[in-house]
Amino acid sequence: MKMTDENIPVNSEITMDDVKNLIKKKDEIEEQIKAYYDVLQDQGVGVEDSLVDAEGYPRADVNLYQIRTARHNISCLQNDHKTIMAEIEEALHKLHAREKAKREQDEAEAQEEAMEHQVTLPPPFAQLDAVTEGSPACGAGLRVGDQLIEFGSVNSGNFQNLQNIASVVQHSEGKPLHVSVIRAGQKVQMSLTPQRWSGRGLLGCNIVPVQR
Repeated sequence: MKMTDENIPVNSEITMDDVKNLIKKKDEIEEQIKAYYDVLQDQGVGVEDSLVDAEGYPRADVNLYQIRTARHNISCLQNDHKTIMAEIEEALHKLHAREKAKREQDEAEAQEEAMEHQVTLPPPFAQLDAVTEGSPACGAGLRVGDQLIEFGSVNSGNFQNLQNIASVVQHSEGKPLHVSVIRAGQKVQMSLTPQRWSGRGLLGCNIVPVQR
């Protein structure tokens, strides 16, 4: 049984079925080798045992033709076995390399797609460093650490100082303001209505400018 590179079609991609077929052929070779070893065992000789007697004549107690044939076939099949083991190793290597390349490509495409969907957020101009429980700011969903990018008519483009925010608050008592913040890298939008409450001011939070 002579094995050749034709076990795998030329210029085709290795598949798991190709590997299974190679393993099946390997098993068949091993079964044939075992069968020929059984022939030798039945004759009471091994692969290297002498086939001549003490006087140098061919032994008459064994089937010489059967033994020589079995030994020759074992030698050929062992070479075939070595060849197909190398083919299996190479096929598995190619299969794993392709799977790794595909996995890396999928990850790169997913990362690229995520970046495409990621909205570029404007730089924040102020940040909340305190939010009082029960205040209008707390009720609107604002949290400590939120970074402001929109506060009513004030945004990253026209913000100059905190007086801008104070002016909007004073002129919007009882009216909902559109507020956008950056929280954990994401844009969060909410409605905040400046109004009188049990605490100080109309918001119940402390806003500080972001150093840019």
